[in-house]
Amino acid sequence: MSGRQAVYIKKLKTLLPFAGTLCIVLLFHFSKIYVLKFYPVIVNSFIFCVFFSSLFCKETVIQKIAKKMEGGVLNEFTKNYTRKLTYVWCVFLFINLSISIATVFMSAKVWELYNACISYIALGVMFGVEYIVRIIMRARYQKNAK
Repeated sequence: MSGRQAVYIKKLKTLLPFAGTLCIVLLFHFSKIYVLKFYPVIVNSFIFCVFFSSLFCKETVIQKIAKKMEGGVLNEFTKNYTRKLTYVWCVFLFINLSISIATVFMSAKVWELYNACISYIALGVMFGVEYIVRIIMRARYQKNAK
């Protein structure tokens, strides 16, 4: 496989979840298959379970991601921050899951509005706020470490 093909496959893998979600939303919109309303519930349940179960492990999912980004070693501040952040994400994911479950029993328009729009906006806001908080917390830590 050439380098160009590898880059193409990597880009394709990145787009697959978005394409799959779009297909499910369109399939639901143009059909009357009630079971499709449970797609976001299943996905949100899986993600919540991964994050929640990692709280009972030595390293949380977020700590493992941070470890890879930081080069393998985390200082005590980062370990504490990422563990607390995992709790915050668990709360967010549980709320998102609960709303997704509730929308299954609502009209198709409400289901589409939340699961195809609002939940993604909320996820983006959560990422953005967390990034800003991380920058502020890291700056404070570095200031106090000096």
